Amino acid sequence: MRKTKATKRERTTRVRSAQYEYTVVFEPAEEGGYVVSVPALPGLHTEGDTFEEAQAMAADAIRGYIEGCILEGEEVPIEHGYAITQRIPVQLSPAKA
Repeated sequence: MRKTKATKRERTTRVRSAQYEYTVVFEPAEEGGYVVSVPALPGLHTEGDTFEEAQAMAADAIRGYIEGCILEGEEVPIEHGYAITQRIPVQLSPAKA
């Protein structure tokens, strides 16, 4: 059976009907606001002046990343499982501080 190549419109329609979930990291920026990254999507970074704006910017950036993958015929990265984050305190001895 021969596969037919989907048109750009068909690929875009498929993108809009699928749902993806990714871990998003929001880090406070020195100048205020948040710097946002998505570890499962290499190179995806954005920012927002407020947490709400950073969330909206992240959703928009993820959507654009996925649509770009599909339109270029590339595989959409899928995140497997849930990320575990934890702050780990590390103390240096006085001789190394």
